[in-house]
Amino acid sequence: MKGTYLLIISLKKDKTIKVGSLDKLNFRKGYYFYVGSALGKSMSLENRISRHFRKKKKKRWHIDYLLADEDAEITRVLTFKGKRECIIATKLSKNFVGIKKFGSSDCGCFSHLYFSETDLGKL
Repeated sequence: MKGTYLLIISLKKDKTIKVGSLDKLNFRKGYYFYVGSALGKSMSLENRISRHFRKKKKKRWHIDYLLADEDAEITRVLTFKGKRECIIATKLSKNFVGIKKFGSSDCGCFSHLYFSETDLGKL
């Protein structure tokens, strides 16, 4: 299947993490909402999400740096049919603080990673 996904990530401690070309970023303890997609021919949505759960992998995307940290854990995943990445990111931007340019280097969005001090519960 091809489509868009939303990762809900719990970060157990405040962290400073070097994130590729974004350099060192400060991450506060709390919850992060990351929007991504798998739309090309090379990887299915299921394979992309499965890759995100692996701690040991080549760091290719910004989210790989956060997820490689021992205190970061994916707690839930939501999936959507079609290309909805920027639509979902725009909706998240109305209620949450975004990490500038995180995961959005290939589009015009401010960010594809948003922070909340508390979990959203069941979405």
